[in-house]
Amino acid sequence: METEKQLLYEIKDGERGAQRRLYERFAGYLMAVCLRYLADREAAEDVLQDCFVKILTAVNHFEYRGEGSLKAWMTRVVVNESLSYLKRNERFTLSDEIPDEVEEEAPDIGFVPLELMQRLIEELPTGYRAVFNLYVFEQLSHKEIAEELGIKEKSSSSQFLRARMILAKKIKDYIKQQTK
Repeated sequence: METEKQLLYEIKDGERGAQRRLYERFAGYLMAVCLRYLADREAAEDVLQDCFVKILTAVNHFEYRGEGSLKAWMTRVVVNESLSYLKRNERFTLSDEIPDEVEEEAPDIGFVPLELMQRLIEELPTGYRAVFNLYVFEQLSHKEIAEELGIKEKSSSSQFLRARMILAKKIKDYIKQQTK
């Protein structure tokens, strides 16, 4: 498999086959990123197409910083576009309220299939899902999430706590059901 650097060089050199290889290599991964934020598959497909147009248009300005940097940059483009889509098209309500009941002990997710975890995250309300994904998968701080979404830092931490509570309950219900 060619390295990111080789692929990037070929794209910048105008080789159209390299653009296709870039798409084939990263489309599945980037679609999964879109689906973490967008519950609607059609919307995710549209956003992904828009992202590849942006990526291929801006790739000449991308500065390679080592293996993985191209993937990281493309992931950031997809996250930003997914969030923009949510802000434009979804009811994106966020709350500053801290939940009354905070789960003390997280359930053991070792018994939960990955596909189920993905579905449970997709089922979260839009605001909760966005904050949860930014915190867990993109590893942003609540301050960074607040800046990204144009909300208060307190709102970010509140949404994350609520998302965790919902997921914990659903996971505990699943584990209970499996041990019957």
